[in-house]
Amino acid sequence: MDMNQYLSMFIDESNDHLQSLNENMLQLEGNPEDLGIVQVIFRSAHTLKGMAATMGFEDLASLTHKMENVLDMVRNEKLKMQDFIFDTLFKSLDALETMVQDITNGGEGKADVSAIVTSLQAIESGEWTGGDTPAAAVAQTTVPETLAAVQLDEFQYSVLDQSIAEGHRVFYIEVLVSEHSQLKGVRAYMVFDLLERSGEVVKAFPSVQDIEQEKFERNFSLYYITTKEAQELEQGILSISEIESAKVIQLDQETLEQMTNQAAVAAEAEVVAVNDAIAASQVKEAPPKAEAKPAETKVAAPKQAAAPSRTIRVDIERLDVLMNLFSELLIDRSRLEQLASETGNNDLSDTVAHLSRVSTDLQNIVLKLRMVPVDTVFNRFPRMIRDLAKTLDKKIDLVITGAETELDRTVIDEIGDPLVHLLRNAVDHGVESIAERVAAGKPEMGTVNLRAFHSGNHVFIEIEDDGKGIYREKLLKTAISRGVVTEEQGAKMSDDEVNQLLFAPGFSTADVISDISGRGVGLDVVKSKITSLGGNVTIHSTPGKGTNFSVQLPLTLSIIAAMLVRVGSEKYAIPLSSIVETAIVQREQVRNIHGNKMITFRESLIPYLSLNEVFSVPDFNDAEEKETEIVVIRKGDRLAAVSVEEFIGQSEIVLKSMGTYLPAIEGISGATILGDGQVALIVDPNAFIK
Repeated sequence: MDMNQYLSMFIDESNDHLQSLNENMLQLEGNPEDLGIVQVIFRSAHTLKGMAATMGFEDLASLTHKMENVLDMVRNEKLKMQDFIFDTLFKSLDALETMVQDITNGGEGKADVSAIVTSLQAIESGEWTGGDTPAAAVAQTTVPETLAAVQLDEFQYSVLDQSIAEGHRVFYIEVLVSEHSQLKGVRAYMVFDLLERSGEVVKAFPSVQDIEQEKFERNFSLYYITTKEAQELEQGILSISEIESAKVIQLDQETLEQMTNQAAVAAEAEVVAVNDAIAASQVKEAPPKAEAKPAETKVAAPKQAAAPSRTIRVDIERLDVLMNLFSELLIDRSRLEQLASETGNNDLSDTVAHLSRVSTDLQNIVLKLRMVPVDTVFNRFPRMIRDLAKTLDKKIDLVITGAETELDRTVIDEIGDPLVHLLRNAVDHGVESIAERVAAGKPEMGTVNLRAFHSGNHVFIEIEDDGKGIYREKLLKTAISRGVVTEEQGAKMSDDEVNQLLFAPGFSTADVISDISGRGVGLDVVKSKITSLGGNVTIHSTPGKGTNFSVQLPLTLSIIAAMLVRVGSEKYAIPLSSIVETAIVQREQVRNIHGNKMITFRESLIPYLSLNEVFSVPDFNDAEEKETEIVVIRKGDRLAAVSVEEFIGQSEIVLKSMGTYLPAIEGISGATILGDGQVALIVDPNAFIK
């Protein structure tokens, strides 16, 4: 049987099961006595094993089978879940994800998982109870440093790859300290200090902590991002006393991929060799265990007919085409409505009215097809935060709200990497260590909030921690020492402007180099990515209490309900989702308070601004009118009144991006084509309230 026709379905369903396994494992870690969760995990693993075996992916099926054996013992109360079992199962899930990703990329899904299998077998046989390290773990710790030096995780690789794309120089550097050096840790620190002045160390091996404690021989290696030349870096490193040699290799995207692939292959080969050596040296062998058959040949009569699937998977490109076609249909519908109104033909008007009702229903369906809950992105973060917290020896509580917020699929596909970066920074540099939090009178467990919500025709995603916050003086001092700003410029900058310095290329305030997050370069990449989407990211911080990163993303293409207004000869559209109400006010109701125009609304004062003044509309001056129409807009819990000349009415409009032809215009989020063929600019109410 040709299985290729089922490959796409296998990949999609495998990813669904792996996500479910990760989520339920995290739940079980919080409540290890809940056998109901174990049953759910066991069923997902069992289904994944059967799918893999059917498709012929033996390595994937074999590892899942070993997981299934351990889970079967847990659900039958023959084994209790403990930390080392959770860690081993999570490593198994990581390996399964790697194999499924290889299959997605056209591979055969093969991987050396002997180390993990050995650990699972030791748990199953009772030979490992969390004390002595099993053979698999010994094998992993004996991997030569020279091989581990060039291994990168997915996040670190994406930082380097994105930095190359952004025009930064990426180097792989190997440094050899003189054998006569008495303080090799100090010499290594001097090298890092020199490099950190003009760039960022993304990955070092051995780890920075080991280097500081002189837990290395004479050499260490690192990946480095900067704007300097290779020769300048090499000369700078060699100028440090007792440094014997420095090898600086500039990487492009192709060589970066080749190096990491070669390292992965070499590391896997080394682990296999060490495992074989350990197995050969073992005198006492455990009695052979009867293995469960990979598949039953006996077919049992079904107890109940399976319900047919109620969902189908659709290529996103087909939805893009559907959306574009419907956008054109909507514009023509508006034109027909206008023509029917002008001609006064009853039959035509009835037909157009029916067309409008049908197209409205069709519109709702098309929009819902493209909308995806942000949960599809957020659901991978709890596992990531759990692993980071264990690595950093911190206690972190990730609180997710607004996961049901729906975004256009094109936006969903783009926001994952920036959010990963911001979350890593929050955990690594935002939340303090347990000792620091206790000393500051805070609870041991730090909190990171991840929120998503709609505001007008924008989506806001916020990452907020209750950590140490950002200190203006420290940040400015670092910026001045790096030459980012001068002392005179820094003295004139507001707190918000100072915080924005974190997004400067190569900027970092970290006291200790870390392999966890990309720091300055990482935030630079985040800023570039969000800006390329037409969005913006802002920082609000209170020293000692925490930091909030707010990402604002516009809808690139959608259909929204809007209020059409006229100012002079220009027409504008204001999204209904941002409008509180409309009203008419007398000119004398507008007050001037401390140089700002205000009006009374619902027994409180709110800012008043003229759309005419904001966009400098020609041939119109609303200051000469005795009364004016206003639109009260909202952003969060803040309000403002915007004056217009005339209300045209409500309408469904197609929101189109301004593209690359025009620069970003503050207060304008896009444009739309009206029924008469005219172009109306779409107002961004969020830009008016700050």
